Amino acid sequence: MTSQETTIPAAGVRSLDEVFDAIETANRRPQPWTGFDHAVLGAYRWAAGVQVAGPVTAAAAVGAVGPCRNQLLAECRAAEVRLRRAVETRADAASALGAYRALAWLCGHLDDRP
Repeated sequence: MTSQETTIPAAGVRSLDEVFDAIETANRRPQPWTGFDHAVLGAYRWAAGVQVAGPVTAAAAVGAVGPCRNQLLAECRAAEVRLRRAVETRADAASALGAYRALAWLCGHLDDRP
């Protein structure tokens, strides 16, 4: 890297600008919010370093700004496991789905932002 190149701050594969735009969009959703909405917002806030606890594991972010890439991927896997368990037990899966969709978007597994 040359002295003129700069690293763009990111959360997973998304720029922090994209993540903060996603936070603003999520905050504008009409109330009352569902478990899905809360989980999406929590995932975005954690990824941007605005919220301390991860949306699924409640783990603190270990990166400079938010979670490192490996921690983001691990949180996404934990959300997937929680979603599968919720479906298997016929529990309310809305929160698990929201966290999974948001984390999967941040990690680049999904193109459509929830």
